Order: sequence, then C-alpha cells, then structure tokens
Amino acid sequence: MKRIVTCLLLGALSQSVWALDAADQQRLNGIQQSWAHIQYELPAEQRTAAFEKLATQASAFTQERQSLAEAWIWSGIVTSSWAGAQGGLGALSKAKAAKVDLEKALTIDPKALQGSAYTSLAALYDRVPGWPIGFGDADKAEQLLKQALQLNPAGIDSLYFWGDHLYRQKRYGEAKQALQKALQAAPRPGRESADAGRRKEIEALLVDVNKKLN
Repeated sequence: MKRIVTCLLLGALSQSVWALDAADQQRLNGIQQSWAHIQYELPAEQRTAAFEKLATQASAFTQERQSLAEAWIWSGIVTSSWAGAQGGLGALSKAKAAKVDLEKALTIDPKALQGSAYTSLAALYDRVPGWPIGFGDADKAEQLLKQALQLNPAGIDSLYFWGDHLYRQKRYGEAKQALQKALQAAPRPGRESADAGRRKEIEALLVDVNKKLN
C-alpha cells in the first residue's frame, strides 16, 4: 500500500466538457499545489495528517461541484495519497474510496485532465493487493493505461505509470523506453514542484530497470 502514494498527481490541466470557471480553476490549482507540497516537500511522518486535511477539502469540492470531473479526479488522487501515506491494510478502505471517485469522474468526462482518471485508476489496480484482500488486477491496469496513453501519449504521468506497470510485469526493455520518454515530457505551467518530484521518481525507477537489464 505504501506505493499507492506514487499513484497521484496526474495530467496537466485541460478543459473538460464542462469548462472550469475561474473560481473552480483557482480551487483546483490550490488542491494540486497543496498535494505537491505534501507529497514532495513534507517529511514522511507528517504526510498522513496533511493528506487527511486535504482530502476533506477535495471531498467538499466534489459535493459542491458534482458535475465537475476534475473535482472527482483530484478527490481520488488525494484520497489515494492519504492511503499511501498511512500504509498497511488499514489503508485499503481509502483506496476503495479513491476508486469510487475516479470511476465517478470517468462517467462524467473520461477526457478530463487528459485522461488522468484512467491513469490514477490504473495505478490503484497495479498497487492494491489482489483478491481476496483487495481489488488489484494487473490486466485491468494495463487496459486503463492504454486508454490513458491514447488521450495523453506524451504526458509525464501517463508515461511514468506505463513504465512502472511494464517494470512490474518484468518487461524491462519496454519500461526503459517509456520512462526515458517520460523524462522528455513538456513542463506543465504552474506544476513545477510536481514535475520535479515526478522526474525524481522516474529517475529512481530507471535505476531499478537498468539493474534488471544489466
């Protein structure tokens, strides 16, 4: 469950079927920036409480803007991060709640945030234990990641999670290609901290991939 924490932060901002107004955009930006601060700048022992507080804010956003896919996506991302920070089987209920939020986003607008709901949901399927403990399913993760890549073939997150999936499946050569491509992804304005943190994760995974190839 610890690696669920990596399953969050997805996609550059894009317009969904229901365009974000200025207030929604500002609120979404605040959640994203708070997430990056907690994920990449806070000490590990402080993250659980910080994500819990942020999850309350993200959940309130979904209740006030129930037709906004972006709100549901980030509620799922934050709740997943909270689960990852907490760790252990006790975090499984939060992972399930995140799954519900992300599935809700897909029913509203699967293209929102360049398909980020697909990427986040795939990451959960890859990292949560399988039956009978949890809902983990590598085949389902691969299916979702392929859908994400159709919508965002050059995104840092879609490529990172695809490379991570390939690594888990011991497809090391393919994983290396995906991760190297992820490092070449265009920067996302306003997401500098998130991009820097993600690149560190990609570089760390590349070290593991190269060990398998050598």
